[in-house]
Amino acid sequence: MKLLDGEERPAAMGLLQDVCENWGFFEVLNHGISTELMDEVEKMTKGHYKRVREQRFLEFASKALNDDGGQGAKAENLDWESTFFVRHLPESNLAGVPDLDDDYRRAMRRFAAELEDLAERLLDLLCENLGLEKGYLTRAFRGPAGAPTFGTKVSSYPPCPRPDLVSGLRAHTDAGGIILLFQDDRVGGLQLLRDGEWVDVPPVRHSIVVNLGDQLEVITNGRYKSVMHRVVAQADGNRMSIASFYNPGSDAVISPAPALVEKDAGGTYPRFVFEDYMKLYVRHKFEAKEPRFEAFKAMETETPNRIAIV
Repeated sequence: MKLLDGEERPAAMGLLQDVCENWGFFEVLNHGISTELMDEVEKMTKGHYKRVREQRFLEFASKALNDDGGQGAKAENLDWESTFFVRHLPESNLAGVPDLDDDYRRAMRRFAAELEDLAERLLDLLCENLGLEKGYLTRAFRGPAGAPTFGTKVSSYPPCPRPDLVSGLRAHTDAGGIILLFQDDRVGGLQLLRDGEWVDVPPVRHSIVVNLGDQLEVITNGRYKSVMHRVVAQADGNRMSIASFYNPGSDAVISPAPALVEKDAGGTYPRFVFEDYMKLYVRHKFEAKEPRFEAFKAMETETPNRIAIV
């Protein structure tokens, strides 16, 4: 991101435009988050798993692999991960998350603040490339209540004795806005789907992996796309994943930006309240996104017809 401050800015913005239009995933370096803070968060996250969560996961894993009676059947509805969630906005629940020591809470709070700032800087860069007014995307996310939804999923993907039978995390697109991932720099497993092929997202030390969610696809009217991705279980190594989701507020009304909708052109994306989208998403997370969009388009068509009939 240092390239954005000098003569190479046009080339850097062009690269950002290309990855948003054609990949939906990119990694950023020199993003402004201190490497010391990242190292501290990584050390505490791995220590927390070892101290608090590992034994619970081993008990779950033993049962999960034995549930098929030793038949070796692939587990279709199971993810090989140990997770907990932290909410930062609109109101933080960090103080109430169990089993976290005070130092870990303080580090997570500082890290979340840095990620929130980075997310908003990236959204403004997207606005610039899209020809939208600066701040358009952050305002769209804030909704009537004036705040986005921002939270972190902290995951560990322990070694799996049968990676042929279970996924680390099944394939899906992310429902929300922009997702910032601090991933393990030694153990891989994250893959994205491009042109029908699964592509590795390589671990790069002190990078932040960014991917675009369904809401950005809608607001950009398909100019930018959310992308299917998954985590492949690994036989060796315990992969750390800290994914922070900068999403619209639950009451935010999401629709294509008018400046990105061609006049008299069909094929625009639907308009909906983000909370309603999430209710549909949680039932169909591991399915294609297109039927979710079509369901809301159908609702848009149905409502005026009902009014006309009445």
